[in-house]
Amino acid sequence: MTDVNKEQQIDQEENIELTDDVEEVEQELVDDQSEEADVEQKYQQLETAKNELYDKYLRLQAEYDNYRKRTQREKAADLTYKSQQLATELLPVLDNFERALQTTGEDESVKGFIDGMEMIYRHLLSVLESEGIEIIPAVGEEFDPTIHQAVVQVEDDQYESNIVVEELQKGYRLKDRVLRPAMVKVNQ
Repeated sequence: MTDVNKEQQIDQEENIELTDDVEEVEQELVDDQSEEADVEQKYQQLETAKNELYDKYLRLQAEYDNYRKRTQREKAADLTYKSQQLATELLPVLDNFERALQTTGEDESVKGFIDGMEMIYRHLLSVLESEGIEIIPAVGEEFDPTIHQAVVQVEDDQYESNIVVEELQKGYRLKDRVLRPAMVKVNQ
């Protein structure tokens, strides 16, 4: 009986050792799983942070591209309309030239003076045209409220309705911008 008891006792000790080993392995598995969960959680946090930073990067790059395009448009507009202020200030000078040229003189010295004024006037107009400033056509054209300012309406059978009959003051534009609309008489 002692041999059987010894065998049972050895079996029990082996079972206890096996149970302890199983418990240790199970504890290691639980620890590994919790470490794996921690690693997975940290990975998710890092992935989220990376995505947020990438989104910020894309937005910042888009803002920079928009800024660059906007400044290019502004520079182009500045170059296109650089002479607008000067032209606006010269319009009364052109008007005075035209009034002065409407006078006539019978004396030869006055004619020479008027011829010189005409040359200066034509040269001034050519300089303004080279900068993109042009006279707005008026007489005989259809009335356009964006480039003409109707001052008087008349009834004239020689012209169709809504046609400019007479120009009272010339209008000017710089490329596609109206500097001053033409003051006109319009047929009803």
